[in-house]
This record gives sequence, C-alpha cells and structure tokens, in this order.
Amino acid sequence: MPIKDLKPGSYVMVDNEPCKVLSITKSKPGKHGSAKAKVETMGLFDNKKRMIMKPASATVVVPLIEKKKAQVLSTSGDIAQLMDMEDYSTFEAKVPGEMKSSVQPGNEISYWKIGDRILLRE
Repeated sequence: MPIKDLKPGSYVMVDNEPCKVLSITKSKPGKHGSAKAKVETMGLFDNKKRMIMKPASATVVVPLIEKKKAQVLSTSGDIAQLMDMEDYSTFEAKVPGEMKSSVQPGNEISYWKIGDRILLRE
C-alpha cells in the first residue's frame, strides 16, 4: 500500500512489527524531489513508538489481521489457555495487565491473530 493512502488508525508493519498509525505528516514536493511522508506509529505488542520517513509514493507492508473469538479455559499467572470458538483449537496467549480482571475461565474474549502471534483485545 502506498504511504500516501495511510490514515491514522490503520495498521502497518515497521521493522517486522505490526503497528497502529498515530499520525501522518506530508511535505510538499521540492524543486528537485518528491513529496515526503513522516508516519508515527505505535507497536501493537510492545507499545514502542516507531517512525517511517519515506517518499509519499513508496509502498509499505500492511499486516493481515484475523479478528476472532475464544473462550478462556484456564489462567496461570499472566498466561491464559484459550479455545477458538470456530475450529475449537486450543492455544496459549499472554494476558495484558489491564485485561487480567476480564480474562477468567469460562469468559468469552476476542483476539487478533497477526501472523503467528496472538493479541488479546477487549
């Protein structure tokens, strides 16, 4: 996807890390160059700020995000064992600190699958 088509709130891969776009600043083309775009992003898994500075016509990789639902089978510390509600497969995922109260056995939660990584969502 071209950088000029990104909007705040969309998702992009920066340094092989899925990130959410926070803001985009575009400069006008100069006498001898093309327009530049500065994209500020926040990592979905590590909450680190990252920046992209490229020509506005350059392309970036957009991650494929699968949004699914799962039932919590058990919790142990900050790891939860979950069962997908569509194919009934089980897997483990790390529970973010702000979600520990809502991730209880028997509850249904939503999660995002990005590549082979799992991100729990409210």
